Amino acid sequence: MGICGTGMAALAGLLLEKGFVVKGSDSQAYPPMSDLLRDMKIPVSLGYSAENLQPEPDLVIIGNVIRRDNPEALAVMEHSIPYMSFPQAISHLCLQGRRSLVAAGTHGKTTTATLLAAALRGTGADPGFMIGGVPLDFGTGFHVGSPPWFVLEGDEYDTAFFDKQPKFLHYRPYGLILTSIEFDHADIYQDLGHIRDAFARLVRIVDPEGLIVACRDWPVVREVCQNAPCRVITYGAAADDAMWHIGDLRISGGKTSFSACLGDEVRMDLEIRLPGLHNALNGLGVAALCYHLGLSPDGVRQGLASCAGAKRRQEVIGEINGITVIDDFAHHPTAVRETLKALREKYTGRRLIAVFEPRTNTSTRAVFQRVYPGSFESADLILVRKVPYPEKAPEGDRFSSERLVEDLRGAGRDAHYFMNAGEILDYLTGEAGPGDVIAIMSNGDFEGLHQKLITALKNEYS
Repeated sequence: MGICGTGMAALAGLLLEKGFVVKGSDSQAYPPMSDLLRDMKIPVSLGYSAENLQPEPDLVIIGNVIRRDNPEALAVMEHSIPYMSFPQAISHLCLQGRRSLVAAGTHGKTTTATLLAAALRGTGADPGFMIGGVPLDFGTGFHVGSPPWFVLEGDEYDTAFFDKQPKFLHYRPYGLILTSIEFDHADIYQDLGHIRDAFARLVRIVDPEGLIVACRDWPVVREVCQNAPCRVITYGAAADDAMWHIGDLRISGGKTSFSACLGDEVRMDLEIRLPGLHNALNGLGVAALCYHLGLSPDGVRQGLASCAGAKRRQEVIGEINGITVIDDFAHHPTAVRETLKALREKYTGRRLIAVFEPRTNTSTRAVFQRVYPGSFESADLILVRKVPYPEKAPEGDRFSSERLVEDLRGAGRDAHYFMNAGEILDYLTGEAGPGDVIAIMSNGDFEGLHQKLITALKNEYS
């Protein structure tokens, strides 16, 4: 139920790969997941109804988009059909006989999980994985793989209407990479302390024989790891008191090179095909985990060097007449800031246009209203869409795109406000020119702006 969600469609594919007969339902079928399900020949019923449960299935997996009063969910309960949540299904159906390696944190978990799967493959392993994004090298966010390793993106969002704890508490981690912790998901977490407690619970369930690789650049990460039941390996941007740190960082031509230093010694010279210090840290965390798991440093190095990253993470989706169009998932102010900073470093000397849609349950709230203006410092031109679903946030606690633009202009920035993606498309079609880099940032499809812009630019310069 809820099969067209990114994670749910991937789980459907994973279970199909494992030999189960799979079908699903959703309120609507929408790409790219509807296309994925069609290609896998998994039938999808549109709309929720008790009729979708005929013939009666052996198990129903209920996504967290499903409400308690959903008619199909009510029928599941009424007929006592066995059911599970998405993460419960992964735990029970995918992790038996495996060692789970979980990438978790407010930022970077999709990229880190992707890098980890690539690094393991570089050592000759065939890791299973379930990743919220789509790794470009693998072409899909799921793979059954072979023992012992199974890589998971550890999501801190809640599990289901019948289980309000974070998804990652079901993943039985043997190894955990903890990239960062700060406030997010304002619809389910009250404050930073509430999020901290969730990650503290994750730390406590790591296998005592396993290990945690923790980024000490984040104070809350340091705090939650104090009572870990296993080894804690620390990493960070600088030596300070972290065990692993980055040395000789070089960012050029979209690639990032650095030395992975353990204390005073260089253990690996690494190169990744992703720009920015934050991506170097993701790679360092992966290298440190693999090193302490006893895996081949040469294989790890080769795997990381080959990794093209994940879809929607600084993904170049078009180059038209010298104009580069990039799709990125960034929406939290820290992610916006680091994404634009990395793009500025990659595309030195070119005009960087940031296009931003605040549509998540957190970005539609006022909690980061004062923080967002500082996130756009690396951009030359900033285009902000009106909040598409203001009703997501309670009245009196709603983010204002108009105020963001006013604050940016007050700081001397070239910023503009738009009612919808159509207005932004019209503006960019007339404004963009050779050499421009256009970074479109949203956790949704932005009304199809990405492809519409590419089509418009092709028509403009054909």
